[in-house]
Amino acid sequence: MDRLLSFIVLVGLITSIISSVDGAISKTSMTKIRKVNSKGPYLGLVVPNAFEMTPLLQSPSFVADGNIPFLDFSGRRFRIGRLENEKVIIVMTGLSMLNAGLATELLLSLFEVKGVLHFGIAGNANPNFQIGDVVIPHYWAHTGLWNWQRYGDGPGDELSLESSGDYTRNIGYLKFSDYNNGTKHRTSSDNLLNNVWYQPEEIFPKNGIPEVRQHAFWVPVNKNYYAVAEKLKGMKLESCINSTCLPRAPMVVRVERGSSANVFLDNAAYRNFLRSKFNITAVDMESAAVALVCFQQRTPFIVFRALSDLAGGGSSQSNEAGIFAPLAAQNAVSVVLRFISLLFS
Repeated sequence: MDRLLSFIVLVGLITSIISSVDGAISKTSMTKIRKVNSKGPYLGLVVPNAFEMTPLLQSPSFVADGNIPFLDFSGRRFRIGRLENEKVIIVMTGLSMLNAGLATELLLSLFEVKGVLHFGIAGNANPNFQIGDVVIPHYWAHTGLWNWQRYGDGPGDELSLESSGDYTRNIGYLKFSDYNNGTKHRTSSDNLLNNVWYQPEEIFPKNGIPEVRQHAFWVPVNKNYYAVAEKLKGMKLESCINSTCLPRAPMVVRVERGSSANVFLDNAAYRNFLRSKFNITAVDMESAAVALVCFQQRTPFIVFRALSDLAGGGSSQSNEAGIFAPLAAQNAVSVVLRFISLLFS
């Protein structure tokens, strides 16, 4: 009898615990998500930081939803409303590849999103452009995934785990000794840092089969979005901030490539390497993560990045990003608003 009573009490306790748990998504959040999605689909706008998002929220074009203006989930605030009379959901990611990837994955998993527009500021690796220009790369790559080769091995030596298909020498490498300071006799020597080999990301699934991978290095933006972006050419942008003006009026340009890594790049040597090796213009810390998630989820996307600094290519006395970041952020927002109006005109 005592055992039966104990069993009944235990079952009641477990039932009580189970009934009080709503799972990973609470009932309140799930109800709101369903209501939001009933009005979809939406354009998803993904932005790294608050100072890049604020000009968008302050734009007269943005009108918050009257019923559910925002939904907070997993540390992110998803703002629901309209831009240029188009239904949108806006999310701020925070700095870095990890945050950008997580926020984009949440956006695409929780909400009915028909396409993603990512925008913000970036460093410039292309001497043909200047601060204030807004560039729209055709391809994005994550250039922070490396296989670091041991000292003594060279380009002809197989990388660790290369034979199993985990790593490759097809993309290319950076040889650190190429950037040693010369001696007084202008000779260079080997560098213990040796070589790093650039690697593609693993994307799942392949052909719809879970846990079967494919590899991706250069991820293209949506072909239709990229074609529409050509119409932005000639758009007028801000060129002065606090009485400091740029040498020429900024322009909107489609370019071939951009790259991202968890690095704030302020080094001229590496900037020039990325440009000569990969033909890169924009360098940042988030766009490739957004691109890779959208590629994996088969969601159309495009990226707009306003150049705010020369990524180490300017004067050692200057701090371009500190001066021109607000101007660049405003230019990025202006281009995004214009793009939305063109996309649905």
